Amino acid sequence: MSGKASGGPIFVTTPVYEADIGPHVFPVRKYRDVREALAARDDLGPERFVAPDPGERDWIRRLHTDAYLEDFFACRPTPAVRQSELPISPEIVTWFETAVYGSVTATRLARERGAAYHIGGGFHHAFADHAEGFCYLNDVAVAARLAVDDGARVSVVDLDVHQGNGTARIFQGEPAVFTFSMHQENNYPIKERGDLDIGLRDGCADEEYLGFLEQGLAESVFERKPDLVYYVAGADPYREDQLGGLALTMHGLRARDRAVFEACRSVGADVVVALAGGYAMDVRDTGRIHVQTAEEMLRQWPVGETGA
Repeated sequence: MSGKASGGPIFVTTPVYEADIGPHVFPVRKYRDVREALAARDDLGPERFVAPDPGERDWIRRLHTDAYLEDFFACRPTPAVRQSELPISPEIVTWFETAVYGSVTATRLARERGAAYHIGGGFHHAFADHAEGFCYLNDVAVAARLAVDDGARVSVVDLDVHQGNGTARIFQGEPAVFTFSMHQENNYPIKERGDLDIGLRDGCADEEYLGFLEQGLAESVFERKPDLVYYVAGADPYREDQLGGLALTMHGLRARDRAVFEACRSVGADVVVALAGGYAMDVRDTGRIHVQTAEEMLRQWPVGETGA
């Protein structure tokens, strides 16, 4: 932790993410639920919660194609845009653009403090030239690209129930970024080749899941020893998720988070958390899972910790 600021992680958040998408399985209210639950903790004062820094569209243009961005920013419902399966409006454009800046902001804070938690982002299905799966812009990929340009070695640890296909495709052939995705094999999307993909059987539960995770962390974190890890901490491996088919309990999801953070801390990697998906039958469960992730992060990077 040499050279890190003291005081523990910061949470990046904004009401902009609560855009109106109409009746939809994606629970935008989770962003407010998570923010309010964390803000109620005695150890997290208002100074712990910051808005995304203003960003530059040139950062997004370095990753996404001009043709796609022209349609997206103009709210044109072209085939490349419609693959998002979300509506398109200026409010939604602002949401996704701001989410990119949120992950970039979280990266800066993680590099300063060891860890940062983006209460948003994780839109890992977005490709360079089109949207997919509720994802218009790949915020993690943009932030990782900028971090690599600054000299970082990056691992993406993606534990959403769905493969991070956009991220995998974007970084194919990029030696500075190692993409690890562990997901339900017989589920959306069409799979892309990442550096390490572990496709799990339907109904995979806690013990089996955690065994495979140990293998994945060995390759993506312990062997690679990255400077920076993006943890895409999807809540949808939960056994009561509407769009997932795995069987993790709340306890298993907490153990998942703990394993990731302990691995990163042990090799001295900075960590950025992004929320990605979560579609529990009771939307409050999705929020609880994301809050658990924050709690486990705070165990490894406590508030008030002094950097060495």
